[in-house]
Parts: sequence; structure tokens; C-alpha cells
Amino acid sequence: MKSNLLEHILSPTDLRLLDEAQLPRLAQELRDFIIDIVSVKEGHLGASLGVIELTIALHYVFNTPDDALIWDVGHQAYGHKILTGRKDIFHTNRQLNGISGFPKRSESVYDAFGVGHSSTSISAALGMAIASYLKGDFEKQHIAVIGDASIASGMAFEGLNHAGVTDANLLVILNDNAIGIDPSVGALKKYLTAVKEGKNPRQNNMIKSLNFNYSGPIDGNDIFTVIKELKRLQKIKGPKFLHVITTKGKGLQQAEENQVQYHAPGKFDAATGEIIPKSEENLAPKYQNVFGLTILDLAQKNKKIVGITPAMPTGSSLKFMMDALPERAFDVGIAEQHAVTLAAGMATQGMIVFCNIYSTFLQRAYDQVIHDVALQKLSVIFCLDRAGLVGEDGATHHGVFDIAYLRCIPNLIIYAPANEIALQNILYTAQLGLDQPIAIRYPRGRGIISNWKEKHFGHYQNIEIGKANCIKKGTKVAVLSNGTIGNNVNLALAEIENPDAIAHYDFAFVKPLDENLLHEIFKKFKNIITIEDGTIIGGFGSEILEFAAQNNYQAKIKILGIPDIFIEQGTINQLQQLCGIDVKTLKSLFLSYINK
Repeated sequence: MKSNLLEHILSPTDLRLLDEAQLPRLAQELRDFIIDIVSVKEGHLGASLGVIELTIALHYVFNTPDDALIWDVGHQAYGHKILTGRKDIFHTNRQLNGISGFPKRSESVYDAFGVGHSSTSISAALGMAIASYLKGDFEKQHIAVIGDASIASGMAFEGLNHAGVTDANLLVILNDNAIGIDPSVGALKKYLTAVKEGKNPRQNNMIKSLNFNYSGPIDGNDIFTVIKELKRLQKIKGPKFLHVITTKGKGLQQAEENQVQYHAPGKFDAATGEIIPKSEENLAPKYQNVFGLTILDLAQKNKKIVGITPAMPTGSSLKFMMDALPERAFDVGIAEQHAVTLAAGMATQGMIVFCNIYSTFLQRAYDQVIHDVALQKLSVIFCLDRAGLVGEDGATHHGVFDIAYLRCIPNLIIYAPANEIALQNILYTAQLGLDQPIAIRYPRGRGIISNWKEKHFGHYQNIEIGKANCIKKGTKVAVLSNGTIGNNVNLALAEIENPDAIAHYDFAFVKPLDENLLHEIFKKFKNIITIEDGTIIGGFGSEILEFAAQNNYQAKIKILGIPDIFIEQGTINQLQQLCGIDVKTLKSLFLSYINK
């Protein structure tokens, strides 16, 4: 019986003791290990399966961690984590107090750079390479592994442009599999396809024109070919570029055939690959689907509506509109800055533009939001999916800063719906015509209305801009909530026998603020609690404090939200407990006020 090679590998040092002929067997064991654990624990699957041979080859050839290895985004780094001392704790991946789903410097010396957003690897590796050169270390290798979807981003080209005029000991490896989360798009994809097919671009090579030593394309799933080429490139100084072709989901038939679904498939049968279906009966809709179905319905009635997303058509559900109205829905690739300014350009021509970007990704286009949209008072409709805590993806993906970083921008409306009906109604209201931009923030996951589509979809009502609402009257304490976290307030109050002391107000609009209602609240209540699923510094609660100070109100104000730390991975409920905004903690807090 053959021994298990993987169980004896505690670090790349052990890996380098193997004979090269043993590596294909190790690759199979590593694939099986990832499939077995991810099938039960969930996580990102296809990207890591596609780069197993490349991962082994990199650690086999290069002297990591002394040689710096940077994985772009990090979806593809599971094999890397397992080979670098985290095999025995890999089952804790993406769990509370477990290892991160992405490379993280504080987790391992082998994680040369923390990632989570795309297209940063070339700049980071170049920075390390230049630093090594300045310190007189001319032997250290610096390797950036970037996907074909990520290299289309402007930042990646900025890094390539700089690297090409340096003597930096940099190796950029393009993992070309024609797909990020969704299929890659744009002219660069067509160029890379032509290169793979051996057409004219192989001779007229754009990477060579940037002063890189270009090699490839090679089969990235042929471990012997990869090792041979890495050993050759190891001896060459200066900026180098290796183009490898891989298959996302390699080794699991269903993952190869359905690469979008198996990017992060949830639980599945490790033996057959079949996804284990979740019960959809009586479930409320996902907020992304409320957005996707609503914008399609509105666009079918209003020809001026267009939709834009930077590489997230499936994740944002703009895919519904892209399929039905492809000429008016655009996936611009991983290019948030371009997406925002593209939207601004369309808005100048009278189009009604829904620009759908995950909250955490809009941070990458902050300047464009300020200068290209808000300063010019262009009525772009920003739909910020994944606002608030997102769960297992952790610190790089939580959308907890958007209220704070948007609230300071003039001319911008900020709205957070409390539920699915409010979301569809604000989308309807925005497309009727606003004279300024609006940011609509809503969370990952499902809402609270199980019959939304059957009873409410398409039945729109106009929302009064800047209007807050009293959800429940009370006598002693006023709770002011923003967005869907207000549903936790409702659930907590429902568990209290005599909640008459607690009033609850939904302040969906962070900007403009309903100051008339606030004056009434501060004149009536001496104790006020604010709750939000964003950072408490500069957020909704801060705004209420500012209002109180400006108007000389003396009420005691308690602010609940995300504390001044980066929140790591865990389930939504676990992270809400950590921040003190879960139902159980709120119930206890409300009782303490009632019993005073």
C-alpha cells in the first residue's frame, strides 16, 4: 500500500525532499484533501483546484518563505496554505477563530502579503523586489500569481508599467483560465485567447513591449513542464512574465464543467461532486435577487435604465438584466474606478444608471465617487451589495465602512432599506429621477419576507427622500436603527413581555437626516440608542451625536455598531454577537433600561 505523501509534509522544506516523479501523486492527494474538507466546511473551491500543480511547483522550486510568493485575491491559495503548515487546521478555514480564507501576513511567514481584493499582487511584489535591490539582496525571488480576470484591472497594469523600467527581480505568473468568479470579459481576454491559439499576438506581444522577459503559454496543469520553466526563469534577472494555462476546478468534473457555480459551491458530495441542495421552501429572497429582479422589471418599462457591475454579474444578480437586455447591462471586469466614471459619463447623457458594486469594493473607486459623480452632481444610483458584516469572507470583505466614508461627501443621498419591500421601492423611486447621486446599501444574504415575490414584487411605492419612520412607540428609551439591522431590534422587542418603554425608529436615510423627527425624539427621550451594521466611528451613531451637540440636547446616547477593529471571519450571528448587535444582546440591553 502506498504511503500518503501529504501527511508527511509539514512545510515546503519537506516538499523539496520528494523526488520530482512523486509530485503528480502529491497533487492528487492535495486535490482530494481540499475537496474532502471544502465539501463539508464550504469555501472557495474551483480556483484552488486549478492551481494545484502550480502551487506545488512554486514551493518545490523556490526557497519560500525567503523567496516571496504573493497570491492575487487569494481564492486560489488553499493548496498553498495546506503545504505551508496549516494542513491540520485547514478544517477551521473561514470559521470564527480559525484560519482566514485568504493569505494573511499575521497567520504565516509564507503569506508574504495579505490579499482579499484583486490586482494588488504585482505592485506588492514589485515593492518587495525594489526593497531587496536597495538592501543589496540580488538573489531573492519575488513571485506574483495573478489571474487573467485580475490582470485586466488598472492597478495591475500600473504595476506592470512600473516594473518594466526597473531591474527588479520580479516574476509575474499569469494564471490564465478565462474566468474569475464569472467568465472574464473585455478586449484583453480576446487578446489572451488569441495568444493561446497561437495567433499573431504571440509575436506582437504586449507584455514583451513592456520590457518583460515573456515565456509561455505553457500547460499549468502539467507539473513537470511548470517546474522546468520555473527553474529556467529562476536564473534570469529582471522582470519576467510566465503565461500558464490552467483549468479552474481541475480534478472535479462538475467543477470543471460549471466553473461559476463551483467557485464557492457550498456543501457538496465529495465523491460525486453533486451540490447538496438547501431547502428553499418558505425562504425569504436574497437581497441581491430583489435588486436583480427589480432592476430588470424597471428596465423593461424604462428604456433609459442601464446597469453596470465590475465583474460581479452573478454575485450582484445583474445577470438577470444581462441575459434579458444585454445591450443595456455591462460587466466591465475588475475595474471599479472605470465602472464609476463610466456610470458618470452615461449619466451626463440622461441615462438612468444603476452602478452595482459590493460595498467593500467601492472603496477602490473613492476618488471617482467624489470627483466624477458627487462633485458634478450626477444622478448615478450606487447599489452597494454586501453592506455590513458578510460572514466567512472576513475582514477584507465586510462592508462596514461605507456609511462613514460616504457620509462626508456633499450632494450624496445615503439610504439603507429595512427589508425587501423598502429596497424595491427605493430602486423604483431613484429611477423616477433624482437631481443628485444616491447610495443604496443592503446586506448579503436573505431578507425577512418569505412571500415577497408573490405578493410584493412589482407593486412599487414612491419613497419620500429624507423621511424616517416610527416603527413602535415607547415611553422611556428611543432606539434609532439604520437598515436591516433594525430587524434585530424588532426580534429582540418581540421577546420582551412588556416592551412599552422602548420606542423604535427606522432612520433609513443617513443623508439627508430627518431632523424634524429627531427634534421630536430628543425633546421626548433622555435615553437614546443608535444601532447600525457599520463602523461606529463616523457612522450613523456619530451623526446623531453631532446633531445632539449642534442643538444642545443633553440626552444620553449609546452607539451600537462595529467597533474600531477589523472584524475577522465567522457566521453573521457570531460576528453580530462579537459586536453586541445580535438579538440576544439587544434583548438584554433593552431589559436593563426597562428595569432601571
